[in-house]
Amino acid sequence: LTLLGFLLFLRRTLTFLDWIWAAFLRPPKDLKEHYGSWAVLTGPTDGIGKALAFELASRGLNLVLVGRSPSKLRATTDEIYLHLSTSTSTHIIIHRMKKREEILGAIRNGIEGLDVGILVNNAGVGFPLPMFFHEMDAELVERSLRVNVEAASWVAKAVVPAMLRKGRGAVVNVGSGSSVVVPSYPLMTVYGATKAYVAMLSRCMSWEYKPHGIDIQCQIPLFVSTKMTRMRRSRFMVASAEEYARASLRGMGYEQLCCPLWTHSLQWAFFASVPDALLNWFTFRYFLQVRERGLAKAQARS
Repeated sequence: LTLLGFLLFLRRTLTFLDWIWAAFLRPPKDLKEHYGSWAVLTGPTDGIGKALAFELASRGLNLVLVGRSPSKLRATTDEIYLHLSTSTSTHIIIHRMKKREEILGAIRNGIEGLDVGILVNNAGVGFPLPMFFHEMDAELVERSLRVNVEAASWVAKAVVPAMLRKGRGAVVNVGSGSSVVVPSYPLMTVYGATKAYVAMLSRCMSWEYKPHGIDIQCQIPLFVSTKMTRMRRSRFMVASAEEYARASLRGMGYEQLCCPLWTHSLQWAFFASVPDALLNWFTFRYFLQVRERGLAKAQARS
C-alpha cells in the first residue's frame, strides 16, 4: 500500500509539473520557420477565427482566409493591414459551395504555388437556442453537419497533400469542450456530436501523418466570449477571443488533443473529478435554464 501510494503521488506530481511546463514554460514553436510561410484559416471573420488571423499575421505569416461572406473577409483583411505593421499577404477564398468537388477544387486552386504550412479549421455552426432533438429545424441540422463535419474534412483533405509533398505542416482543428470535457451535451446534441467527430478525426489523422512531419491537433476551447456563445463579458473563466488565440498559437504543434488556455484546462481538471451522473444532471439543468430564458426573451419581442 505504501508503494502504491507513492506511485500515485509520483504520477500526480509529474502530471502537475507537465501541466506547468505546457501552460507557462514551454516555448512556442516558430510557426513560420517550422512549418511554412502561409496559413489557411477558415471562419476568420468573427470571434476566435478573427483573433487567430491577427495573431498569425503578427507572427509574420501570410494568410489564406476562407469564408462565405466576401465583405466580411475583406473587412478582416483591411483591419489586419490597418492595425498591424506587417508585410503579411492575404488571399481570400469565397466558400459557398455545398458539393465535395467544389470545396476541394476551390481550396486546391486557392493554395496552388503557396508554401502552406498551417491549416486552422475554425469554422463552425452553433445553435441559436438549446433545444430538444425533435424540435431542431432540418436545415439547421444539415448546416451543422455540412460546416462542422463535411467542410472541416474536405478542407483538410485539400490541404494535407501539399504538406505531404514538402514533408512538414500543421493542422489545427478547433474542437469543443462539449465533446471531451463533459460526458454528454443535452439540448445541444448535434453540436456536441459534430465536435466529437472533429476530435476523433484529429486523433486518427495525427497517427497517420506524424511520421511524415505533419502535426495534427485538436484544440479544445471552453467558454470564450464570442457571438456564438453569446457571452459578452470576459471573466476569469470566460476568455476573450484574443486571449484564447494567443494561447492557441503557443500550443500549436504539440499534443494531439489539448486545452491551450490554462484557465480552461483548470476547468477541465475540475470536471474530470466530478462523477459523470452529476455532470450530466448539471449540464441538462443549465441548458434547460438557458432555453427558458431564451424562449422568454423571444416571446417578449414578439
